[in-house]
Amino acid sequence: MPTTIISLILLLQWSQGTAGASDAEQEPKILWRQISGSATMNCTHNKGINYNQMYWYRQRPGETMRLIVFTSTYAEADFGDVDKNKFDVHKKVPEFGSLTVKHLNSNDSGIYFCSVSEHSMAKAVECCTKT
Repeated sequence: MPTTIISLILLLQWSQGTAGASDAEQEPKILWRQISGSATMNCTHNKGINYNQMYWYRQRPGETMRLIVFTSTYAEADFGDVDKNKFDVHKKVPEFGSLTVKHLNSNDSGIYFCSVSEHSMAKAVECCTKT
């Protein structure tokens, strides 16, 4: 039986907060994995420790982009309406996070990317703190 290989492409990167900035990086850029295996993607950024929220998205061929999971260093991951048994996510420090897609099948092919944003409380404290 021939082995089926799927591709997960990490070409897009985006960070909220600074117009035109591309301070988030993903590795590896392109993944080729066998059906029923798993694939892990990493996201790092250099925007600082206040940017501790990370979003992972997927865009399948012919479809619009969809949020997979929201993570932060201070709360449980929120998978929304996505099956959380399909994914494993780690977010222990503000500047790094990872997403693993488990039990790969052909529906997992697509473009994956991460986004980071600043925690709203950090911004509120910054704006209202007297120095």
